Amino acid sequence: MGIIDFKATKCKHCYKCVRYCDVKAVMIKDERAEIMPDKCILCGHCLQICPQSAKTLNSDLHLVKAMIGRGEKVIVSLAPSYMGLLNYKTIGQVKAALKELGFFDVRETAEGAAVVTAEYARLLEEGTMENIITTCCPSANSLIEIYYPQLVPYMAAVVSPMIAHGMMIKKEYPDAKVVFVGPCIAKKQEAEDIRHGDVIDAVLNFNDIRQWLAEEEVIISECEDDPFVQFDPQVNRLYPVTNGVVNSVLSTEKQADRYRKFYVHGLANCIDLCKSMVRGEIKGCFIEMNICAGGCIKGPAVADEGVSRFKVKLDMEERIPREPADREKVEEILKNLSFVKNFEDRSPKDPMPTEEQIQEILRMTGKTRPEDELNCGACGYPTCREKAVAVFQKKAELNMCIPFMHEKAESFANLVMETSPNVVLIVDKDMKILEYSAVGEKYFGKTRQEALDMYLYEFIDPSDFQWVLDTHQNIHGKKVTYKEYGVTMLQNIVYIQKENAVLATFIDITQQEEQARMEYETKLDTIDLAQKVIHKQMMVAQEIAGLLGETTAETKTTLTKLCKTLLDDGSESEVR
Repeated sequence: MGIIDFKATKCKHCYKCVRYCDVKAVMIKDERAEIMPDKCILCGHCLQICPQSAKTLNSDLHLVKAMIGRGEKVIVSLAPSYMGLLNYKTIGQVKAALKELGFFDVRETAEGAAVVTAEYARLLEEGTMENIITTCCPSANSLIEIYYPQLVPYMAAVVSPMIAHGMMIKKEYPDAKVVFVGPCIAKKQEAEDIRHGDVIDAVLNFNDIRQWLAEEEVIISECEDDPFVQFDPQVNRLYPVTNGVVNSVLSTEKQADRYRKFYVHGLANCIDLCKSMVRGEIKGCFIEMNICAGGCIKGPAVADEGVSRFKVKLDMEERIPREPADREKVEEILKNLSFVKNFEDRSPKDPMPTEEQIQEILRMTGKTRPEDELNCGACGYPTCREKAVAVFQKKAELNMCIPFMHEKAESFANLVMETSPNVVLIVDKDMKILEYSAVGEKYFGKTRQEALDMYLYEFIDPSDFQWVLDTHQNIHGKKVTYKEYGVTMLQNIVYIQKENAVLATFIDITQQEEQARMEYETKLDTIDLAQKVIHKQMMVAQEIAGLLGETTAETKTTLTKLCKTLLDDGSESEVR
């Protein structure tokens, strides 16, 4: 399971995540967005801008609860941004509230920041690097390692405050589990980095903590004050705000150095800086780089509750003294632990298409000339050529080109309306004609242009249409004869809920009806003829019967007479 969970069923083909991903780490596969882990820097922009909440952050909350449930010694490393994002009266109340959740102890990540600051000060003092880029922000580190590996030599070879603090806690409590709590989702990936071993066991964000506190009905501002007893990190609590690292270094270094110092925040600005550095335009600088605009206090895992980063920055800068951490304590820690981290080239080796392959892909979306390349950015890519390259690399699909798909759909719709042998009509709730196929002129004598300016009742009876609109029930296969136009139609009328309109198709069955009428008349003629034949046959039969009757009567009379004659002759003979 990835750090950002993606629910494909919620993806609605808007490509907003592709557009807002400055490093284009989102691919479209089978018409659904997918995050490419080897290219994602976990800036969290896609989480914040997805209109369908198709992307969610996987939480370690269940894992941490299980650790505590098993009775393990779980210690919190609390990012200093808590000072601007949680409601409390004293910082000790935050510690007390978290301990009520079952944590063994709560420590400030700024302790690790103090060590990191000392390492930055050492690099500045040595002065051997042409430029020094801070490596506190894991997203900024990934941006350079993946997309600008030429700048890896400029990255300070120092772990982040989170990792440094985890190492310090594990040194003090070898059997402890360390849970980092902060506003950053990239820390989850940093915690899993094999270069750090098992220094951090889980990562929670402030939303997780708020949820957990609410479940346990713990209110921070009502808790007892439980002061942090470890060494005071002082100025290093400023790390979450812009220029916080620079201020920490300036307060900590023992002597002035030759580097110009500035900070850059926001992904687009960081990319611009990287490009400038690749071109060799930046030299002799110490650069605080943070991917989140406004610093960590506006990280992607910070709930949008109207928190003003400007107010938080002002409040923290006013509250936190510009004093360095205890140098002796920091030096003692540095003697016992190494905080070196070697960064590397992690750039993906994607295949690149030839110019012919790019042109072929462009042609497949109807772009045969330079002027066809609108470069509208609707697909998420700034230019049609970049999108074609993404298609070649299987990061994008052809149908992401919205103008092309619109033209294609429009051409298909026009083709249907122009070539269909059946009349197609669409009317709105007022019976205003919205669409009318070209073949309608043949039957109703109205051109498409004329019909689109008319109401249905101006040339045919709209009763069936109105019934469908009112009842939302469809009519299928109803035979209607329009005597005024000399046609008989088979009507199919359906309700379109989304548009609150009615669509109808008229199938001309005039010829079939005429053929049926002629066949019926032929049948009637045949029946009439058969009736006449039967009648004639009956007459003949009757005549024959009459003749037979007369003949039979005559025969009977004759035979009777004959018999009588014969009998009479016999009687006379006997008498003689």
